[in-house]
Amino acid sequence: MRLPVPRPRSLAGQLFAMQAVLIAVVVAGYALFTYVSDRSQAEEAAGREALAVARSIADAPSVRQAIRTDDPSSSLQPYALHVQRDTGVDFVTIMNTRGIRWTHPDPEEIGQRFIGHIEDALRGESFTETYTGTLGPSVRAVTPIWDGGRIVGLVSAGIKVEEISKRVQGQLTALIGVAGGALALGAVGTYVVNARLRRHTHGMNATELSRMYDYTQAALHAVREGLLMLDGQFRVALINDGGRELLGVSDQVVGTSVAALGLPPSLTGALLASEPRVDEVHLTADRVLVVNTSPVSGGERRGTVVTLRDVTELQSLMGELDSERGFSQALRSQAHEAANRLHTVVSLIELGRAEEAVAFATAELELAQALTDQVVAAVAEPVLAALLLGKTAQANERGVELVVSQDSRLDDGLLPPSLPARDLVTILGNLIDNAVDAAQGSARARVTVRACTEASELVLRVSDTGAGVDPALAEAVFERGFSTKPASGPGGRGLGLALVRQAVGRHAGALTVAGAEEGGAQFEVRLPLGTVRAGGGVVSGGALSGGALSGGPV
Repeated sequence: MRLPVPRPRSLAGQLFAMQAVLIAVVVAGYALFTYVSDRSQAEEAAGREALAVARSIADAPSVRQAIRTDDPSSSLQPYALHVQRDTGVDFVTIMNTRGIRWTHPDPEEIGQRFIGHIEDALRGESFTETYTGTLGPSVRAVTPIWDGGRIVGLVSAGIKVEEISKRVQGQLTALIGVAGGALALGAVGTYVVNARLRRHTHGMNATELSRMYDYTQAALHAVREGLLMLDGQFRVALINDGGRELLGVSDQVVGTSVAALGLPPSLTGALLASEPRVDEVHLTADRVLVVNTSPVSGGERRGTVVTLRDVTELQSLMGELDSERGFSQALRSQAHEAANRLHTVVSLIELGRAEEAVAFATAELELAQALTDQVVAAVAEPVLAALLLGKTAQANERGVELVVSQDSRLDDGLLPPSLPARDLVTILGNLIDNAVDAAQGSARARVTVRACTEASELVLRVSDTGAGVDPALAEAVFERGFSTKPASGPGGRGLGLALVRQAVGRHAGALTVAGAEEGGAQFEVRLPLGTVRAGGGVVSGGALSGGALSGGPV
């Protein structure tokens, strides 16, 4: 049979017990101190009262007259008992200079020697003392009786210690009542405070809170996703290792305002928003982040919990997937066209027009080969050449002609390892997609691509025949979420140029937009082919050159 083991008391319960004991000890100590102090004061008061009674008796003329008689006790005993009753003292003893009593509350003690000290009184001094006599312990006063300059007797008046204790006990009873009330009030206040503490600690004891803290710290450092907690004033209250890495901040950011972290404006606005944000995509200098925010409220705003996920690689893979999807669509279209052409060739042969069939097939082959030769001759770098061929087919499907300028020249092996092909695909692919969107539907819809090197820089220039870019929007076009077209899908639009700007910034390049010769927009990217600064650089603002441009789709 297992014995029941009591659960550890909660932290609030332990605090309540400790505070209750502390209050009890303080109140008991105060009560003891007050009792001792009151008893001492009561004894002093009793001594003053007894001394006053004794002096008043010693100064009475009738007492001196009785002492001169042959039998002082006959007149002094009734007088002493009368004074004793009127003053409330426990005894009045009148004696001669040898200490032989003339009066006493117990008549049998008359004629006996006084029990106590009389030496100081015989020297003419009055004094008080606590002494045990025939009536028990008492506080007594002894004073001399003077008659014509000589001491003819002594008077002692006293109050029993028992009576003093009774007086103090009455005061102590009242004190105990006050102390009990204070203890009860303190216990109620402590209970109320600790009840609130129990709600805050959810009834957990100190060990459980410590264990939870250790688990929380371990979990925060183990989670690779970023976790950021802001207080009610939008200052960083907590940030884990993943959050510091994703935001690019140091370990000393706790207590810093979000506005002072140097984050992109769109991301700062999301963190400062009072409403929740769900799966918002934001760009930093070199990352694509998915941000979720959830306000913490308990009757009032207490802060915000922010989670950060790095989708840079995912976004890049999605871009490549979109390119592959475009390639597959282009191949499907070309397969359809090839089937039509093949049926034409077969039909010509069946009609006995073999020479015309050969001429038709040869012309088609020469056209396809000419396009491939043109792209490869201008851009020998294989990744970019494949990208341009695929984008050409996609543009043709949308009724847009994509051409590579005659002055394009980019040899294979020219690009350094620090300039990965993935970033080039991101930059050139998004610029071409944006240009095709702008040129589609325009007269002589065309997109012109130029790729070359100038003064140790890789130059990528994409122009279109669209409506162009409004000069007032030259900087805004590179911000995430900017688009002149309606959103499509849950991710929305306006991410392509922002990704281009991010990729260019990582390689310390420059990105500008200007007016194109054919009336549309011209985006130009310049990337250094020398040593690339790690961590990215500052992207130049979209300064426009050329004539005034009207707003167009981006």
